[in-house]
Amino acid sequence: MLLGSGELGREFVIAVKRLGQYVVAVDSYDDAPAQQVADEREVIDMLDGNALDAIVARHKPDLIVPEIEAIRTERFYEYEKQGIGVVPSARAANFTMNRKAIRDLAARELGLRTAKYSYAASLPELVKAVGEVGLPCVVKPLMSSSGKGQSTLRSAGDIERAWSYSQSGKRGDSAEVIVEAFVPFHTEITLLTVTQKNGPTLFCPPIGHRQERGDYQESWQPALISPELLLEAQEIAEKVTRSLTGAGIWGVEFFLADDGLYFSELSPRPHDTGMVTLAGTQNLSEFELHARAVLGLPIPAVELLRVGASAVILADGAGSNPRFTGVEDALSEPGTDIRIFGKPVTRPYRRMAVALASDVAGSDVDAVKLKAIANAAKVKVLSEEPPSP
Repeated sequence: MLLGSGELGREFVIAVKRLGQYVVAVDSYDDAPAQQVADEREVIDMLDGNALDAIVARHKPDLIVPEIEAIRTERFYEYEKQGIGVVPSARAANFTMNRKAIRDLAARELGLRTAKYSYAASLPELVKAVGEVGLPCVVKPLMSSSGKGQSTLRSAGDIERAWSYSQSGKRGDSAEVIVEAFVPFHTEITLLTVTQKNGPTLFCPPIGHRQERGDYQESWQPALISPELLLEAQEIAEKVTRSLTGAGIWGVEFFLADDGLYFSELSPRPHDTGMVTLAGTQNLSEFELHARAVLGLPIPAVELLRVGASAVILADGAGSNPRFTGVEDALSEPGTDIRIFGKPVTRPYRRMAVALASDVAGSDVDAVKLKAIANAAKVKVLSEEPPSP
């Protein structure tokens, strides 16, 4: 049972279907991308614990695979007691679906280096937290995804706007936000980390990425990082995933700054930036790795085969029945691909597709990145405008 059926879930469903699995895809709206390729679908509010319990009881899944944050994850402990596997584990899902839990685990329990941070549950508390952390800083809802509700504050005049935006973009019913000191980083990387039921922890070649509005715009593999910092990142990733327990792929994010490495965030599932692996950069994509890990199948090694990059294709406005132009032009160049997600509705900045580019190992990764960006720009999303109120 897949909880959350977006574009990452879609690729995961394809991967497990190739391994003979039967999939029930769950989301808050009908015809979500993963539901289009699954065996069955359910449409519920996953923050409604009773509704979640009901579909679990009805389908009796062997495995529950969360793909989003907005879930009553505390129910997972009971499902594990019933003998249902939770990916990676109930502990991991509960910690990582909430920025407060994972940040406190990383900084206070495991002693990892993070940005200075504080919490706030109201506008007055946010004013106080910003004073403690200092400017500039970043404000994020404790539960959100794809950068929703996240903003950077550069002056005290930004605080009220940041609070309002955090509340409009949060997932779940908690108003609390995390306030993080801004790290003067020069690179952000994702270290895809694979924990296995019967095998060593494996690491994918590091992925670089660029964000806007808290959401990734481009990613590339491999990212440039010194062997010493890469080893440090791998040790941190193994330490935190071992503490959280369970098998699957994890997206572990780091800031690279002039003064070293900072742990940023962690997702216990395929990561947005890992869509670059769909360009054939590895012997197994992040979705195939996740599928093997959660099913307990062996993964002998992760190997870099090609240099690759991805660039998102965004909607400009709100609408329905999207159409795509420029796809033929984008696919006319060797080493390119377009993946359209199948989302039935558009809204401003919603990710609707991704452009992929690749070249032989050892090629200039910056050139490949520019090719992906150029191809993404060729594709336009057209949709029917919503009716006037």
